[in-house]
Amino acid sequence: MKVFGLAGWSGSGKTTLLKQVIPALVKRGLKVSTLKHAHHKFDVDKPGKDSYEHREAGASEVMISSGNRWALMHELRDEKEPTLEELIPHMTPVDILLIEGFKRESHKKLEVFRPALGKRMLHKDDPNVIGIATDDEAIDTSLPIINLNDIEAIADFICLSCDLHDKIRKAAD
Repeated sequence: MKVFGLAGWSGSGKTTLLKQVIPALVKRGLKVSTLKHAHHKFDVDKPGKDSYEHREAGASEVMISSGNRWALMHELRDEKEPTLEELIPHMTPVDILLIEGFKRESHKKLEVFRPALGKRMLHKDDPNVIGIATDDEAIDTSLPIINLNDIEAIADFICLSCDLHDKIRKAAD
């Protein structure tokens, strides 16, 4: 399974870009999954729901399933936050696993950069950033720069970077 990330500061447009890139990759015949890092305390469950009550009662893991989907929630309790390397094996293998966030982990990444945010570029401190998607193409870098709005070019860059062209040809046959 190929792993490729979109990294950038909060507000840079990572989620918006992923929502556009996923269909472009699926259209090429690729099976795509995502793994997103959240910096804050989050919950996919709601008070009053059975699964929420199970976790509140002390269950370490709660799986909920229906005819449409299933979800597994794992409570860390006093455990440390898992690394990306520890999380990936929990994913069902696909052609490409797109990672949102985890900007300090060591996987190939496309930096999503908007100068208007006033933040430092990540690639200056991260050798795993192999390209930059931005709305300002006048950035001084030796890395490939892709217009943030050129979704097809970004999808092509990801496929080329992950050597997925054989998978695309097979899917088209």
